[in-house]
Amino acid sequence: MTSNEITVSTAMLLVPNEINSEQEQSLGNTETNTPCILQTFDQSNIQPTYSVNATNKYEEVGLILNNWITSLSVAFGWIDEFDKIIARYAKHFKLLKVFQGHSDNVRSAKFSPDGSTIVSASFDNTVRIWNVASGKEIQKFMGHSRWVNDAQFSPDGKMIISSSYDTTIRLWDVASALEVKVLTGHSSVVNTVQFSADGSTLVSGSEDKTIRLWDLQSGKQLNILRGHTQTVSHVQFSPDGQTIVSCSYDATICIWDLKSGRQLHILRGHQNAVLHAQPSPDCAYIVSCSGDKTIRIWDIATKKDSKKTGRTFKYLPDGRSIVSCSNDKTIRWWDVKSGKIIQKLNAHSAYISQVDISPRGDKILSSSNDNMIGLWG
Repeated sequence: MTSNEITVSTAMLLVPNEINSEQEQSLGNTETNTPCILQTFDQSNIQPTYSVNATNKYEEVGLILNNWITSLSVAFGWIDEFDKIIARYAKHFKLLKVFQGHSDNVRSAKFSPDGSTIVSASFDNTVRIWNVASGKEIQKFMGHSRWVNDAQFSPDGKMIISSSYDTTIRLWDVASALEVKVLTGHSSVVNTVQFSADGSTLVSGSEDKTIRLWDLQSGKQLNILRGHTQTVSHVQFSPDGQTIVSCSYDATICIWDLKSGRQLHILRGHQNAVLHAQPSPDCAYIVSCSGDKTIRIWDIATKKDSKKTGRTFKYLPDGRSIVSCSNDKTIRWWDVKSGKIIQKLNAHSAYISQVDISPRGDKILSSSNDNMIGLWG
């Protein structure tokens, strides 16, 4: 063992099982450029020891404490000096604040670009903005005639886009809380909508099985992407702006060329509806989660995947870990490389619909069917 390698005997490791089914083995095909399953992580198997490489003593102490706290569920308030050590060396999320005001399920809650405010979307037909520091509601946007599924700030933080069961996408001015545009074209529920990095284009996904690109200034459709055979649950621009990643109730993830609209890859492996899919910050991986209760990490270069458990998730800014939520009312913080759970948070009294990460990666937002938004840090 080298001087900077540590072994933590109490850490939980998700151990890969061998792949036996012919179906899973046949998923990989280098000629068609489709992925295969690399390994399956199963929480029922626990490795008693876990080795990690730390770059310095500070990181070593943090790794030891993180694993010890997580595996033994050590609570704060045990010894004052111990609490100070944890605060100094180990990242450990705890509930900071609860935002209350929505009268129905909160479907989405996301940070503004500077992390100072939050936008939420709810089944009470409203979109709301909240101040992170005070926890108070700042603005309420009313205009959708049915449940609101998703809402997001523009890259400059001046506008908000929202999508709804009323089949529309609406653009709002943050300062005035006024509706600026209504985009129509989808023939069914619009589940998800997102700004491009430069804020000039929108991408949306709908229960009408289509993905649509929109010019924000004119409000006109630029393209309609067809290929999914069931509801499109989530769409996402890649960080490099070259592709779009979509997922669907048809249990697939699709990668599309942004300029041409051509379908580049179809990722198969999930056994149920895929609820969320997101590229890593460096575009080397795609993480997906499904109704089959797994999270899968797809290596785009090698066309392989591994899987873990969860429902929806969000990458931390460094791309080395993700935060997921589940219908078991928990939030889990995972190390991407090892598949290890760093921390498990008992979050809400009902199903958690979505999580988001602050721009600095130091806070988590959770939205839930208990009508509340949780802030963790």
